[in-house]
Amino acid sequence: MNNMDKILEILEEVRPDVDFENEKLLIDDGILDSFDIITIVSSFNDEFDVEIDVEDLEPYNFNTVEAMNELIEKLQNED
Repeated sequence: MNNMDKILEILEEVRPDVDFENEKLLIDDGILDSFDIITIVSSFNDEFDVEIDVEDLEPYNFNTVEAMNELIEKLQNED
């Protein structure tokens, strides 16, 4: 399973009511709230063995699945 598939799986566990593959403004449109983000970040940290810091909690990093994947790949490559 690649990162994108795992990200989608995590997101769908948190918010099964959202069409993550087609939604492009998850934060800007208020689809994900702060509690959702905390849950998602915790899951990403565990699943991908990364540490998402406060400075990474920018809306553009979480508006799309693709942006979340880019953030995770960036953090994985920092090691």
